[in-house]
Amino acid sequence: MKILVTGGAGFIGSHVAELLIENGHDVVVIDNLSSGVKNSIDSRAKFYEVDLADNSRVQYIFDKERFDVVYHLAAQIDVRKSVDNPVEDARVNVLASLNLLELSVKHGIKHFIFSSTGGAIYGDNVAIPTNEESLEKPLSPYGCAKLSIEKYLNYYNAVYGLKYTALRYSNVYGPRQNPHGEAGVIAIFFNKMLRNESPIIFGGFQTRDFVFVEDVARANLLVLSDTKSEVYNVGAGFETSISGLFEKMNSFFGGKFISEYREKKKGEQERSCLNYDKIKKNLEWKPEIMIDEGLKKTHDWFYQRYILII
Repeated sequence: MKILVTGGAGFIGSHVAELLIENGHDVVVIDNLSSGVKNSIDSRAKFYEVDLADNSRVQYIFDKERFDVVYHLAAQIDVRKSVDNPVEDARVNVLASLNLLELSVKHGIKHFIFSSTGGAIYGDNVAIPTNEESLEKPLSPYGCAKLSIEKYLNYYNAVYGLKYTALRYSNVYGPRQNPHGEAGVIAIFFNKMLRNESPIIFGGFQTRDFVFVEDVARANLLVLSDTKSEVYNVGAGFETSISGLFEKMNSFFGGKFISEYREKKKGEQERSCLNYDKIKKNLEWKPEIMIDEGLKKTHDWFYQRYILII
C-alpha cells in the first residue's frame, strides 16, 4: 500500500515508517524537522520537508502521491509546553490535524491511524491499569488536544465513513528519542548521565507505564489489518515510579549519581498505567520488551552516540 507517515523523521514515526517498509509498503514521510532528524528517515522512504500547517503544499502532496493510508504521528509532544502555551499546542495538534483529516476525506483515504496518548488523556482518579472505557479527564492542554482529535475522528467516521484507529500510547522510550526537550524522561536522564551530570527529578513519586518503541511500531503495523474503527491502549501494563526508574538507570553507571529533586510540574498526572487487553484480544498484540531489557537497549544506543561525539 501507499502510506503517508507524518512525523516520520521523529522518534516513533521513524520506527513506524521503517517497519512498514520492511513489510513491503511504499512509504512517504512528511516532517518539518522541528524536532525530527533527517538521518532517522529510512532511505527507502520518499521525504517531503513540509509543515502540516502549510495546507496548500500538503494538498499538493496528496494530489501527487495518492495515498491509501495515513499514519498521523506529527505533533507537539511536550505536556509542559502545552501548559505554558495552550494556543500554540492547539495550533499544532488540533488545527493541523483537522487539515489532514479534511484532505483524507477528500482523497478517499482507506484508513487513518492516529497516534494519541494514554499517558495524558485519562487524568487521575481512574482505575489502574486503565482501560479504554475509562472516562477521559485530561489534566493538560496536550491531553485535551489529543482527545479532541479522537472526537473528530468519530465525526469523520460517522459522517464520511473514514475508517480510523486511535492508538493511546503510554510513555514510549527507546533509541532515537530526543533528549533535548522536556518530554522523554529516559532519554533526558541518559543524556545527562553520559555527560556526567546528575538528573533533576520533578516530583519522583509519580508513576508511569514505559513501553518500548519497537513494541509501539509493531502495534502500528498490526492495526492495518483491523476491519473496524477502534481506540486501543498501547502500553506495558505496569507502573514504574520516576525515582525507581532513576535507580534502574543509575545502575548502568555504578550507582554514582545522586539526583536533585524539585516540585512536580503542573499538568502532570500522579499515576499512569494502561490496560492493553483490548488490542491483545483483537490483534494479538502484547509488549515483548520489558523495562530492564528496553533500558539496556536504550542505554547502548545513547552510549554509542556519545562515544562518537567525543
